[in-house]
Amino acid sequence: MYLEYGTPGGSRRLDALLVGAGPGGMLRLVIVELKQWQTCRILDGDRVMRSDGLVTAHPVYQVAAYRSFFQHWRPKDAPELDVRAVVVLHNATSAEGARLLAGVGADAGVPVLTAGDLRGPAGSLAELLHCGDLAAPDAGQVEVFEHVRWEPSSRLLDHVGSDLEGNSTFALVGDQQDAFVRIRAAAAHHLPAHGEDTVQGAGGAGAVITVSGGPGSGKTALAVRLLGRLMRVHPATRPRFITPSGTLRAHLLDAVRGHSAARELFPAAGSLRSTALQAGALVIDEAQRIKRSGAHGLPSDLAAVVEHVALAVIFLDERQVIRPDEGTTVEEIRTAARRLGRVHHHLELAGSFRCSGSAAYTTWVDALLYGRPVRWIGHTGYDLGLAEDPFALQRWTEQATAAGHSARTTAGFCWPWTRTRPRGAATLPLDISIDVPTTDPAVPLRTWRAAWNAATALTDPDGLPLAPNSQLWATHTGGHQQIGCIYTAQGLEYHHAGVIIGPDLTWANGRWHAHPEESRDKDLRHLTPDQYLRYALNTYRVLLTRGTHTTRIHATDTGTQRFLDQLISPAPAG
Repeated sequence: MYLEYGTPGGSRRLDALLVGAGPGGMLRLVIVELKQWQTCRILDGDRVMRSDGLVTAHPVYQVAAYRSFFQHWRPKDAPELDVRAVVVLHNATSAEGARLLAGVGADAGVPVLTAGDLRGPAGSLAELLHCGDLAAPDAGQVEVFEHVRWEPSSRLLDHVGSDLEGNSTFALVGDQQDAFVRIRAAAAHHLPAHGEDTVQGAGGAGAVITVSGGPGSGKTALAVRLLGRLMRVHPATRPRFITPSGTLRAHLLDAVRGHSAARELFPAAGSLRSTALQAGALVIDEAQRIKRSGAHGLPSDLAAVVEHVALAVIFLDERQVIRPDEGTTVEEIRTAARRLGRVHHHLELAGSFRCSGSAAYTTWVDALLYGRPVRWIGHTGYDLGLAEDPFALQRWTEQATAAGHSARTTAGFCWPWTRTRPRGAATLPLDISIDVPTTDPAVPLRTWRAAWNAATALTDPDGLPLAPNSQLWATHTGGHQQIGCIYTAQGLEYHHAGVIIGPDLTWANGRWHAHPEESRDKDLRHLTPDQYLRYALNTYRVLLTRGTHTTRIHATDTGTQRFLDQLISPAPAG
């Protein structure tokens, strides 16, 4: 029996895994999912609401996904496995167990045991746990099982690869396509093709490819399409995709949710080193966010990638470094690759596929933050404007959403963020509070309040979504009613972007000034103003370049708002 059995990459942990020998010596696995619930409410085929109000995956489908992992990640040389699954609710009644099974397809084949079942005779319990016909495996069988190197089947790779390559969200144009062709050529040279087990030719030493580009240059779209290609054409290399952005990873998992065994193809960033020792092809996105852990030079986890992975394709933007413990550069990767005798290629994506393709807008943002600010004179296809106050920004977001467009508002991390909420709460805490001044003595001071996006999904008593969890805030229903920050917006986009520049960054005397004491990020508050300025500018650069069609800006500092008003032409009516 194995407790907390971890799958490759650490993305899932099984409560208990029983391994036994069936008739004829075949190994049989029984996956046991344990729940302490006494009661729950069925919302639909995939979700249940616990008694504390938390919405979570239906345990039958959760354990069925674990079973799918062993079925689809079994290598060719692994022993034959018969995989079973069971859910155990040791605090629930038989009536609750029956309710949980109601509506679950009979083909799921996952029984639900409750407290009454556990009190039965030992023999009957073994039958209920699907163990009645099993014997203890011998030492040889245990050794064989423990040395199985779980890897995805070619069928799973082909299916997921087809979905990613065919997804219009990740379509490639311009220099994205040129880069894709060059990386494909490198992969053909350094990696075994479909049906081959070893690399052919002189390229066996492997290569490291860095791809850089600014916001909206198409790095993520290219990275995902590349993963799909590697899965289909080079499956023997066990390709993987890793990003330090939990938000981006959540969206990728959402994109392949139709394949329950695909989760392990997107390991968490914390398993980068172990993945580097297993994968022959690795795609890394947002690499500038990989933690340095206090070390100088290339982060040790990334150094392991450069040393061991036959083909590593690393996407990064050096101006999207938003914390002091981040900041990998192309030069550091190039130096490490050359020191190890690895081939290094660098590709630059210069296009702009966000902001309606308006390089004029992204150039304006870079000049505003890093160079000499210039007046925005407009650009066909992109709409930039100033919001008078947060109330106007909120109305604009709601109108865009009502018109069927995706619209989100983000802000600097300058207000507290309540991560927990009372049991059964149907609203989020209004942590963000901004006083709106008035020049008319007859008009009272107004205070605008709003909530940050939810740490966990919020639903009403009927299970209808009120707010998605923060990682899916940018795309799921209800996200427009909460405010996002750098950590939930980076790497994503939406049609219309509202941005609140908080009191941590102000314009005065012809330059930007940083105020780390206004930040709520505990890792940044201790910095000097000069040190903090870099991260503040990079943060707002990311937030200002999320919109594909429109951006509206409001600054809480009146001097900064006046300065922006001088630069930005009035927005067209409507």
